[in-house]
Amino acid sequence: MGDIEAPSSPGPRQSVLMSVLPSREFASSRKGMLLLAEVALSFISFVCFAASTAAGFVTVPLLEFLAAVFLVFAYSTKFNERFKGFLWPLMDFMRCVTASVIYFIISIMAVSKYADGSSKAAGVFGFITTIVFALDFYFIFNELATFLKAGGESNDEPTREPDEFSDSDSD
Repeated sequence: MGDIEAPSSPGPRQSVLMSVLPSREFASSRKGMLLLAEVALSFISFVCFAASTAAGFVTVPLLEFLAAVFLVFAYSTKFNERFKGFLWPLMDFMRCVTASVIYFIISIMAVSKYADGSSKAAGVFGFITTIVFALDFYFIFNELATFLKAGGESNDEPTREPDEFSDSDSD
């Protein structure tokens, strides 16, 4: 009566939860760890700024939190591979550069201009978040530079050869 086995297949709630969470392989990758750190630190900065007298800066951590959550979802579900309308690495690079610069600026202002403890904590977490975003854009920059040095050739996309029956003027 006390030994009841758990069902081997996940229930409907568990399968929905597993579809929303990032996969284990993505979460253990370098990009996954950086994005998850960006999500966590942006949320902590958001809470600290919201509780401080520097509440005017609360927009930056909120927007960066939402952008990082979207990218965790996009990368973990491979949405970026299905939707090729954007240049994902370039978009991610620009997001990280602007986030690191803006976080650095608001962290300096929060630490130097405001005296309450939560503003100081927001500034410290902002500096840590700046470092994480700077690491992310450094790694993205190295990947983009390697891609461009190789001549922009990717193994993912097949090369187009001219058709035998093309209407080109070069025939």
